[in-house]
Amino acid sequence: MPGALYQYLADDHERLDSLFQRAVARPGVIDPEPYHEFRRGLLRHISMEEKIVLPAIARWQDGKKASIAERLRLDHGALVSLLAPPPTPSIMLTIQSILEVHNKLEEQGDGLYRLLDDLAGTEAEAMLAQLKAAPPVAVLPNNDKPEVLDAAKKAVTRAGHEFKVAS
Repeated sequence: MPGALYQYLADDHERLDSLFQRAVARPGVIDPEPYHEFRRGLLRHISMEEKIVLPAIARWQDGKKASIAERLRLDHGALVSLLAPPPTPSIMLTIQSILEVHNKLEEQGDGLYRLLDDLAGTEAEAMLAQLKAAPPVAVLPNNDKPEVLDAAKKAVTRAGHEFKVAS
């Protein structure tokens, strides 16, 4: 049975997935309102994992990082870079493709969230409060310079994913 930390983070995945689906509900069109809420939410979620979850796991393991920490950090970098340029169908398809793999790494039976729950012990309640209190991340306007998209494509490749081209 998943613990409260697992449930909180997995529920946030579901909320973000719902926003994403609303943003791309019409083929070839990205609805700006749910997209911007998705973008803000994903940046906050990544920030929680990078600033709270991964450091806590390392601390509870006497400095040893979670075995999938580097893999997750590469994904986080790719996702953040894909949120910099204005959204396009190809960018959204690539984000969806990365999240399908990434979320499973966090939610599967021996994934990051289960590890967090297992290690938190008596600190679980305080950790949950810290996650809930995580502030929103400052979100800059999208940047339409071609080099921003080029950098995002490189980050996607570096993370071991493929930039998808929408048909």
